[in-house]
Amino acid sequence: MRIIVLNSSNLVPDGQNNKLVYKFPNSVLFKDNHIAVSSVSMYYSWFNISAALQNNTFQYQWITRNETLGTNVTQTFTVIIPDGLYEITEINAYFQFSMVQNGTYLLDGGNYVYYAQMVINPTRYAVQINTLQVPNAAALPSTGYTLPSNYPGVFTNPAAPVLATNSFNPSLIIPQLFNNIVGYPVNFQTSLNINNTFNPATAPPNATYDNATGTLSYLSTKAPNVQPNSCIYFSLSNINNPYSLPSSIIYSLVPSGIVGTLITERPPQFMWNKMIDGTYNQLTLSFLGTDLQPIIINDPSMTILLTIKDNEETIGK
Repeated sequence: MRIIVLNSSNLVPDGQNNKLVYKFPNSVLFKDNHIAVSSVSMYYSWFNISAALQNNTFQYQWITRNETLGTNVTQTFTVIIPDGLYEITEINAYFQFSMVQNGTYLLDGGNYVYYAQMVINPTRYAVQINTLQVPNAAALPSTGYTLPSNYPGVFTNPAAPVLATNSFNPSLIIPQLFNNIVGYPVNFQTSLNINNTFNPATAPPNATYDNATGTLSYLSTKAPNVQPNSCIYFSLSNINNPYSLPSSIIYSLVPSGIVGTLITERPPQFMWNKMIDGTYNQLTLSFLGTDLQPIIINDPSMTILLTIKDNEETIGK
């Protein structure tokens, strides 16, 4: 058997860290040879939410006041999540950060009051969206709350923003691809519940409603897929596996720890793949996501060992 070692020095310098090229000292003739992954050491460092994956945005609606026109206006805000590794708690934290940036919250003394959130419901294995009633202008004095200086709307006195004349619940809109992260149908939208007039009779089956407070809760209707690339595939040139699509797949790596941890794996038994007969001067190993497209690996620190079995050696050994 022969061992080939690939590490960060073999990476193609394109910033994606998903392709390693091993160049032989001289051209090598392969005939009836087999190859297998014998050891993997790399960090769990591929993003689950990014612009490249097109799953980094969702929207929410908020009713504001235009005092110049004397009307209420429904504004739509887009939340763009920076590329990263996120759990639902981190997504919700960034959602709240965006609401602060947009002024769509209230102040209770020095405390920020948010009217929408995403949380994990472990009992139901679901992502739960909760929205609460934002009071109207008439109710605000009795709540003891104040508006932030950047509260959205058009006001006669910009230094003194006011709430809309209707109470409402913020409405979240879940677009395609982000919907897989949180487990909702494409373009699912929660109710604005204007003036707390939500009708449970017409509500979707995943919604619950508290008439007294106007609180709405929704449960995701399918299992959330927070990490769409929960495993990565190893694709090797010079391989033609007729039982695999693509035919170059030789291995699948599933991280067992949390994001950012070192993955170390030594297969208890080699999974041999026959190499295409021919003369080669290099081998190329690529990392693919579950969609079989190249996946960006953020940490270039890695060591991959490949074992080549000569044609006279027995496959079972």
